[in-house]
Amino acid sequence: MIDFPLKYLAVLLIVLIAILVFTVLAFIVTNNGSGHTNPGLRYKEYKLNDYSSWFLKQLNNTSNWIRLKSCLVKSEQCRKLSKKYKTIKQLKSAELTPIEAGCCRPPSECGYPAVNASYYDLSFHSISSNKDCKLYKNLRTIKCYNCDSCKAGVAQYMKTEWRLVAIFNVVLFVVLSMVYFVGCCARRNAASYRSKA
Repeated sequence: MIDFPLKYLAVLLIVLIAILVFTVLAFIVTNNGSGHTNPGLRYKEYKLNDYSSWFLKQLNNTSNWIRLKSCLVKSEQCRKLSKKYKTIKQLKSAELTPIEAGCCRPPSECGYPAVNASYYDLSFHSISSNKDCKLYKNLRTIKCYNCDSCKAGVAQYMKTEWRLVAIFNVVLFVVLSMVYFVGCCARRNAASYRSKA
């Protein structure tokens, strides 16, 4: 007869509770936010205010954003766009990642004409009130990395990653719950067997 020690069951119960709490929080935090479509573009654009207050707090924290921005610049995702998409037509029909759409180009409402996939004609006078229009620069180290649209792209990326982790946690929770209940049944049966002996 298998007898699960009580301390293992207690540890497993704590792990189950921790997984459950983290998973519920992950679903709550990632509940808001989705992309906005624009006519003539296949990819979506993202707005920072669409995301949960927790994401806003983390992304608007200056020290957090400096570290994230440094990673984005080093990844050179924006520089690779002009190699991936040779023409403006290819760019418009591309399915850009949230980070590419938010950090590598100005928001569509700015109206800046694209010269190529990573360079925009900033001599065009935008009538948009979106502050991101003034923040965007064609320089490799600036692009739209200081824009809210970039922070929103990062929030969307994090949301997608967190959702994958949360789904994995649900599966893990179910498997560990089955192990826990088998352990509890085995312990109860062992106690019953001992009391009859």
